[in-house]
Amino acid sequence: MTTHRQSHADLPPPSAPMGGLGWLRKHLFDSPQDGALTLFALYLLYLVVPPLVEWALIKADWRGTHSGACSRAGACWAFIHVHLNQFMYGFYPVAQQWRVNLAIALLVVLVVPLFFKRFALKRWLGAVLLLVYPVVAFYLLVGGRFGLSHVETNKWGGLTLTLVIAIVGMVAALPLGILLALGRRAASMPVLKALCVAFIELVRGVPLITVLFMSSVMLPFFLPEGLNFDKLLRALIGVALFASAYMAEVVRGGLQGIPKGQFEAAAALGLGFWKSTALVILPQALKLVIPGIVNTFIGLFKDTSLVLIIGLFDLLGSIQAANADANWLGFSTEGYLFAGCIYWVFCFSMSRYSQWLEKTLQTGHKR
Repeated sequence: MTTHRQSHADLPPPSAPMGGLGWLRKHLFDSPQDGALTLFALYLLYLVVPPLVEWALIKADWRGTHSGACSRAGACWAFIHVHLNQFMYGFYPVAQQWRVNLAIALLVVLVVPLFFKRFALKRWLGAVLLLVYPVVAFYLLVGGRFGLSHVETNKWGGLTLTLVIAIVGMVAALPLGILLALGRRAASMPVLKALCVAFIELVRGVPLITVLFMSSVMLPFFLPEGLNFDKLLRALIGVALFASAYMAEVVRGGLQGIPKGQFEAAAALGLGFWKSTALVILPQALKLVIPGIVNTFIGLFKDTSLVLIIGLFDLLGSIQAANADANWLGFSTEGYLFAGCIYWVFCFSMSRYSQWLEKTLQTGHKR
């Protein structure tokens, strides 16, 4: 019996799986199309990055007290330096700005331990954050007690006001959204369901500017005579209600993603509606919709700039006010670039935290 053997051409050596060269081949030059796109992207970077670096760093002016100190050949960061205090605190009295710094420092000190897995007092610390810290921060920022001078909210502004609106909106929107989502799914209580559906669809059907106008102008008409809410408080109510409507739909999506067997298992254990919801259903539902929750928070943080329409000068509003300074006309690009960087840092941080939380909680339900 004769065996026929066919000769084959030698195969090329495999690509280097490790090291920089292997990474480049796999991710940037894996095919002719990938290589062409990579070269085109590098060409675009060559056109954009060197002029940007030259404008923003090499030819930039960093110091000065008026626009004449800037050559206009590069960025005028002196504009940011002169108005930095206004961008951070608005018109908050300079002598009292330590109170804002202390409130932010306390928040950081209380939040950082929550990121460590081995920290054993997370529940107690969370209770302090939700129940004690808001009271402390309120008296620090507003004053009028404990020897602190009163600072009216119309003097708040800049990044301080942006953080206040964003944090209060986020903290209020999540529990309100959960309650609205549960109410929308309450088939056994049609009146409650109809009210929740009407609120969610009504709020989601109008822009935030409309809600802010309504809360600022119309809300006082529904209050008892002699009771008047501060403009900032009205804005906080409007932002919280607006965000809660969107949060309700995000949470409802997570509730619908829970298998029916989980509800039946909770009922088999003898758990009532509230216990089964709090201990079995909601933890799984919220874990499923972490990206949607954080996406709503990011949108809320950026939407805080709309409070300018009702006369509150947040970070972007403070920059627009500085652009109208007669001594610094023509440097709006630097201001808006500074605002964009601030917004990007906060939004990117929330996005990365969301990804870390998903990975930690194994949201994908890998088996």
